[in-house]
Amino acid sequence: MAARRISVRKILEILKLKWQDGLSNRQIAVNCNVSPSTVSDLIQRATHAGLSWPSVQQMTDKELEALLYVDVSTRKPPHVMPDWQQVHKELSRPGVTLKLLWWEYKELHPDGFQYTQFCYHYRQWAKHLDVVMRQHHKAGEKVFVDWAGQTFPIYDPVTGDIHPAYMFVAVLGASNYCFAHLFPAMELNYWILGHCLAFEFFGGIPVIVVPDNLKTGVTKANYYDPEINPTYADMARHYGVVVLPTRVRKPNDKAKVENAVLHVERNILAALRDYTFFNLDEANAAVLKELEALNNRPFQKLHGSRTSWFLEIDKPALKPLPEKRYEMRQWKKATVHMDYHVEFEKSLYSVPYKLVGKSVEILATQTIVEIYHQGMLVARHKRCGPYQRFSTIKEHMPSSHQKYAYRSPEDMAARAGKLGKHAEEWAHGLFERCEHPKQGYRAVLGLIQLAKKYSAKRVNNACKRAITYGAYSYRSIKSILEKGLDRVPVDHPPQLALPEHENIRGAAYYAEKGGDERWVLNRH
Repeated sequence: MAARRISVRKILEILKLKWQDGLSNRQIAVNCNVSPSTVSDLIQRATHAGLSWPSVQQMTDKELEALLYVDVSTRKPPHVMPDWQQVHKELSRPGVTLKLLWWEYKELHPDGFQYTQFCYHYRQWAKHLDVVMRQHHKAGEKVFVDWAGQTFPIYDPVTGDIHPAYMFVAVLGASNYCFAHLFPAMELNYWILGHCLAFEFFGGIPVIVVPDNLKTGVTKANYYDPEINPTYADMARHYGVVVLPTRVRKPNDKAKVENAVLHVERNILAALRDYTFFNLDEANAAVLKELEALNNRPFQKLHGSRTSWFLEIDKPALKPLPEKRYEMRQWKKATVHMDYHVEFEKSLYSVPYKLVGKSVEILATQTIVEIYHQGMLVARHKRCGPYQRFSTIKEHMPSSHQKYAYRSPEDMAARAGKLGKHAEEWAHGLFERCEHPKQGYRAVLGLIQLAKKYSAKRVNNACKRAITYGAYSYRSIKSILEKGLDRVPVDHPPQLALPEHENIRGAAYYAEKGGDERWVLNRH
């Protein structure tokens, strides 16, 4: 039965509303005062004819009608529709493009869609997918990482107190394969460990890690050149990955991980809401079980699951894991003290004395402390133990200090005595109060340095004042000199006058009352 023809003007109106404005068939039918079936028939005819909106505008009425309403005997068979799901999956493979897939389609179906129509129909099909699934990520290219917004309660079995646990989430871009793990805090060491566990869970390394601009991993967010935390960058070098934070105010950059976080919160955290866990190991075992169920759950709008897509697409493209897991290494910036030492976690490590006052970077592992200046290694120490305060290499000292390196506190006190008797007395008192003599060596050396700036006489007077008040620290001497208190006599410290106030009665009041002499204020 021949289809009822409508005017060319109406045809153009329907095609414009469909292809240019994107209205549904029902909306078009209402606007054009035709039935939905008429709209559907016209769209099908135009699609089979290989028409597009820009092309129909250049046709005459007869040319357009001839293409849309040809006789059945002369009408071309409809084009073979590609397997768009397979096309979508193939686009995730490295180097695969729509152009390549169209060429392969045309080899099998020479009379099939032209490239423009091929791309158009794919995009129309992809519109029905979730936004996250529509994003094209190459296999093994990116992993998106973040902390979940919700916390998970861990109960103390003794007190009943609730301690929040924080969920680390990682998701591969191409397959949406997820990893999740609970940690006691959102700290740098757990952030790093989360990455290590995720890579081991995936069984390989992607090319790029995409975190949000969170302070744990990104020291300074910047659109063009974000500053990555040094320890985070060191971890990336160990695994051979590139850290590429999401752009500020670009929500599409992190849509993948935000969707994964949402799935984790709904399918894992919510699923375990009625369970009580007393430690993280129990909780993570339950999380792993629910995570496996999430990854194996079939997609709603695609064939397969996260696991099947991971095994087919992402897994073969991942780089192999290194032989050893990354060892947590801490980076810290420091300034070299006047005694050519830098401080790290309450211990002091020497560097060459010529670097006094310079900025350096400290790299510390569980066993080693390395110090760098302008990217060059200048010192390497064994990490100090809990009761070890100093680590000094003799070659780092100037020649004038080396001869004193292994002398006694008496020798150092005698050296301070060259500034004056009070300086020597102060040094002896300092060593008596030190748990280890080396703690006092730094202060004595500092005392000598202060004499170069303020003179030996002033330093000696400052020591005299410090002894009077029991102040045995380098900072005390420096403060006295900076404030000029070394010039103030200490034998008769100034008396402070009492403020005038009705509640302060003074000696006269008690004398008038005939009170006991013990209560009369001594105002001398």
